[in-house]
Amino acid sequence: MINLLNARYDELYDELVQIRRHFHMHPELSNEEVETPKKVAEFLRNLGMEVRTEVGGRGVVGILKGAKPGKTVALRADFDALPIQDEKNVSYKSTVPGVMHACGHDLHTAALLGVAKVLSEVREQLRGTIVFLHQFAEETTPGGAQFMIEDGCLDGVDVIYGAHVMSTIPVGKVEVMEGYASSAQDDFTIEIFGKGGHGSSPHETIDPLVTGSQLVVNLQQIVSRRVNPQRAAAVTVGSFQSGHANNVIPDRAVIKGTVRTYDEQVREMIEEAMKLITKTTCEAAGATYSIHYEKDCPSIWNDPSETKRVAQVAKELFGEDHVSYGEPMMGSEDFAYYQKVVKGSYFLVGGRNAELHATYPHHHPMFDVDERSMAYIGKVFIGMVLNFMNDDLNG
Repeated sequence: MINLLNARYDELYDELVQIRRHFHMHPELSNEEVETPKKVAEFLRNLGMEVRTEVGGRGVVGILKGAKPGKTVALRADFDALPIQDEKNVSYKSTVPGVMHACGHDLHTAALLGVAKVLSEVREQLRGTIVFLHQFAEETTPGGAQFMIEDGCLDGVDVIYGAHVMSTIPVGKVEVMEGYASSAQDDFTIEIFGKGGHGSSPHETIDPLVTGSQLVVNLQQIVSRRVNPQRAAAVTVGSFQSGHANNVIPDRAVIKGTVRTYDEQVREMIEEAMKLITKTTCEAAGATYSIHYEKDCPSIWNDPSETKRVAQVAKELFGEDHVSYGEPMMGSEDFAYYQKVVKGSYFLVGGRNAELHATYPHHHPMFDVDERSMAYIGKVFIGMVLNFMNDDLNG
């Protein structure tokens, strides 16, 4: 059966390319998606599925029930774009100024729609139920996943799978990660309040710029001296704003940054250490402060047994040479929220192709991927559905 379904997916390739390119030409920012979910919902309805719209806000959920009883599998794709100007010279270049699909979400969506079409055509032979999750706002904080979960998108689901195309991995390759697959993301803003004055009389001021500079240095000691070197973490200050004139000591400084961790205990420790170091650094200088520490998504934790299942299915489909185990990413992904509710696995598929100039990093104005990567995502998804539903160990 799997060979027939894969052959059918190949027959749909040209149609899926056109769908992907339509989304690429008409991108919509996170939490502003209107036409994209409409098109997704219409496509799923035309397949005869039960469809829910505005799930958690702007999400779309399609439900395909097989003719035979069984488990429920969820498959997830995201569809939001980024505030980046598309600088590629291609026929499907974004038509929306300052907005483009610079991460591959358009391709994820088209690939999953192809899976929906293939499986809907054989529903009479399927055991169980497949839930197609089309998520909004993956790129923002907070992402759309938690809101879709709160709105019941995982009700009755036994397992979930997700995929991401990567311009860093050659097309034709599948990469799996067992255990931690992405980092948790926390963001912080620290405001330091001092006493401004003339640059010639620093003794009459409380300099928030100097205090902030010392704080930036002190924060770097959290990872180097407080985190076990066998556990990865990153504390990054990405913005430091203070003052406007060369001879004026300002009265305020603002520091913004991000924290990335895997282990939840390390995550909690860094937050507490950051608050303590901010307090003591500012007090030592006579300054006051405020700190806003916002926790975004947790780490992706890929279930070991489900990750082995993904690897085995991919090897059977494409050969052992095309599948590898990779290292966890320091980027974050709100797919992690789904895995807090049900077990699952998130895998990567190669989209890099130098001949197509598909070599630029994600979130770059020239970003693109080899569209053949859709077939790798789609076929693994189909294989996972059949494998899980027919696994006697799952009842």
